[in-house]
Amino acid sequence: MSDSFREITSVSWFGRIKRAVGGVIFGLLLVVLMVIGLFWNEGRTVQTARSLAEGAGAVVSASADRVDAANDGKLMHISGPVTADSGLADPDFGIAAQGLRLSRGVEMYQWKEESKSETTKKLGGGEETVTTYSYSKVWDDSQIDSSDFKKPDGHQNPPMAIHSRTFQIPQGKLVAFDLDQPVLDRIEGDKAYALSPDKSAAIKAAYTGTKPLSIVDGKIYLGADTTTPALGDYRIGYELAPLGVVSIVARQAGSRFEPYQTEAGDALLMVDTGAVPADKMFAGAVSANTLVTWLLRAAGLLLLTIGFALFLSPIGVILDVIPFLGSMARMGTGIIAFFLAIVVGTTTIAIAWFWYRPVLAVGILAAGVIAAAAVYYLGRSRKPAEPTVTPSVSAAT
Repeated sequence: MSDSFREITSVSWFGRIKRAVGGVIFGLLLVVLMVIGLFWNEGRTVQTARSLAEGAGAVVSASADRVDAANDGKLMHISGPVTADSGLADPDFGIAAQGLRLSRGVEMYQWKEESKSETTKKLGGGEETVTTYSYSKVWDDSQIDSSDFKKPDGHQNPPMAIHSRTFQIPQGKLVAFDLDQPVLDRIEGDKAYALSPDKSAAIKAAYTGTKPLSIVDGKIYLGADTTTPALGDYRIGYELAPLGVVSIVARQAGSRFEPYQTEAGDALLMVDTGAVPADKMFAGAVSANTLVTWLLRAAGLLLLTIGFALFLSPIGVILDVIPFLGSMARMGTGIIAFFLAIVVGTTTIAIAWFWYRPVLAVGILAAGVIAAAAVYYLGRSRKPAEPTVTPSVSAAT
């Protein structure tokens, strides 16, 4: 027997109209915010592109073997191995490792609520919604608040006493240079760190809880039965960012690194794992900037479509007096909303281009006009000549 129940709710036609009017206000606000957001995104793109171009032209590559005071304040590119004066440790479980960062990931076995709704239109404009709530036990890395469940009785989750945590070296060395938190936070490369069964004794000695502890598949398991988890059992795994070679593009400040403020507006502080040349680091940053730009454009157009759909939603609700007419109206308003989103979105982007890149925009516009004119005149020149009509001469008889 499934652990679920159904709830049926109804909304009158007038109630739906009132809700749709509220949607109109929210839709208009969403449209305004997305227009502002799309305009801002173009400015952000240009500023970042100019900052990266400025940085690529100013960066100086140097050896990590010594700190040259003459490079103070300059945008530097340094590569070398990272070392640490101390190791990493999770005192709660006695885990010790050598590396840059040790991350503890904690999951607890607990109840989770899921809902599925089906809505049907009624003759006269009303609406009936049947919502099915189902409950299952899952592993989750955050506390699920069972007090918010529609049916909390029999589905109470215990408090999550153990949480995920990150242990990172406070300072590191890049040969002659010092690395502090802003740089260390940007170093990636975390990999799964499996615990071997021979560490079980040390882990149990450090553990102060009451649940049985065992090592399963390289992770700590807190619970009586590893094959049949019980409510409140824990799975604890680790990831380790190892020490290794990194490449940094940043402003040199003595033996430290800090963000380099460009005249274009962005502060540059880039970190890559491995020995990566400066030009590749900047090329990667340019590609990332382009990707973010297009993702934000797509998100803006999608939210514009939703905004216009909410603005037009009362039409479908009013015509829902006859459900078939309401469905047809919503299909039509959906197409209109998409069309309006494309028009408004692309127009906003175009205006932003003229605002932030006037020279480039005028150049593209001029090239387009010239291309259109060339096609037009080429088409006219290839137009076939009209046939010449020769007048007939009558012979005298």
